[in-house]
Amino acid sequence: MKTVKEVMTTHTATVTLLDNVYEVAVKMRDYDTGFVPVVDSNDGETLIGVITDRDLVLRGYADKHSGSTSVETVMSKEVITVSESASVDEAAELMASAQVRRLPVVQGKKLIGIVSLGDLAVKRIFADEAGEALSEISQRQLH
Repeated sequence: MKTVKEVMTTHTATVTLLDNVYEVAVKMRDYDTGFVPVVDSNDGETLIGVITDRDLVLRGYADKHSGSTSVETVMSKEVITVSESASVDEAAELMASAQVRRLPVVQGKKLIGIVSLGDLAVKRIFADEAGEALSEISQRQLH
């Protein structure tokens, strides 16, 4: 059975609490992503939160915060993570139950990658489970 380590993306954009929401938006544009992990500025590896494009809109701009607003104002601090040794099936189930499309991959608290529904589907690994997870996420968000 394939593991998360075999399908995850390892080179991800990150930000720290020293960054602002404008810098996050630029990274999202430059890396063509809607998901940026927030890591500790002291070591650059310890995961402390994440920011999605939705976070920027709802907690940032919709609340009338400027581009110079701190990352901490808009980031999600309660983050669901997965281990690199988890199976891709376990990751898909976790995404479905948590209603998320991406999971930070960690060793302890150290960020080592990101796994997304796209990683599961594009690599043709458990495509049915990835599709099912996406379907469940989308259906729950509609209600």
